[in-house]
Amino acid sequence: MRSRRFDKYLSTIVAKGRLTNFSRLVFGLLAVALVSACATKGGRIPYSPANFGAPDALAVLPATEAYRIGPSDILAVNVFGVPEYSNDFLVDSLGRIQLPLVGNLPLTGRTPDEAAQDITAALDKTFLRNPRVQVQIKVAASQRVTVDGSVGAPGVYPIGTNPTLLQAVALAKGTTDGANPRRTVIFRTINGQRMAAAFDLTDIRRGISKDPEVFANDIIVVDGNANLKTWQLILQTIPLTAVFAQLAL
Repeated sequence: MRSRRFDKYLSTIVAKGRLTNFSRLVFGLLAVALVSACATKGGRIPYSPANFGAPDALAVLPATEAYRIGPSDILAVNVFGVPEYSNDFLVDSLGRIQLPLVGNLPLTGRTPDEAAQDITAALDKTFLRNPRVQVQIKVAASQRVTVDGSVGAPGVYPIGTNPTLLQAVALAKGTTDGANPRRTVIFRTINGQRMAAAFDLTDIRRGISKDPEVFANDIIVVDGNANLKTWQLILQTIPLTAVFAQLAL
């Protein structure tokens, strides 16, 4: 049963507008199960499963998420008034595009708006003065994860083949000084059920624990940021066990 204290806290932060749209979604999915799970270390979470299980088929990311450019993306670049330099560009394996007048321009990890700024700055150094540039994602790489919480650059990132949790956190510029790397959670949908598992990044880095594989559309949250009290409440209720557990609604 959900505690009155939790209900009061949730009502307060919603009323004060302190939840982002994404946090509201997560709370709607997790509130009931997470509070009941905090009573003991194990709660209803099973231990030592044969495997974590692959996630369900890829879902469309929310439009509010800021997509980060990665290898194999195709970018539609429009230089207003200069059609000869407006084209579709493939991001190569090193995260670069081959831009006329400029040459190789690295754009990996940049949002479309940031890429437009980079291209504008690069073209401004040529004979084009004060160019206006728009960048859109024409073809996005299907493998993406969301990394949030106490990391250097929260966002949505493309991932390569067989990525691990440490690699995904590294894409977001690693953990911050105020992070609690011993409590990092992966949220995933398996067989239509919403699942979560907590991992200890410190033990993984020391080779004590296995570095788990992450999958497209996984949501990874690192605990510890004092400015993300909503995430802290969620993460503190999840037992520190490296197994996935069903989150009942």
